[in-house]
Amino acid sequence: MTALQAINLGQDAVYIALLLSAPLLLVGLIVGLIIAVFQAVTQIQEMTLTFVPKIVAVMFALLFFSSWMMIKLTDYTHALFTRLPGLIH
Repeated sequence: MTALQAINLGQDAVYIALLLSAPLLLVGLIVGLIIAVFQAVTQIQEMTLTFVPKIVAVMFALLFFSSWMMIKLTDYTHALFTRLPGLIH
């Protein structure tokens, strides 16, 4: 395995990790912003108000995006296993 091949494998791994985590992080960000605006408007400073809705929203997003995430992950794994014989010299 050359250094370029190792770098490409690392780049692909980081890319797929970012791609798979992006929808869940975006949902958490959007819900967090909505809750922050709600807290600023109503001046309610309850700590559980920030965590519980974000956890529920991320869980629903995980249920919604899980099939897409699994397809992407299996495609990446299949491509990795397909390239594996070419990496070993």
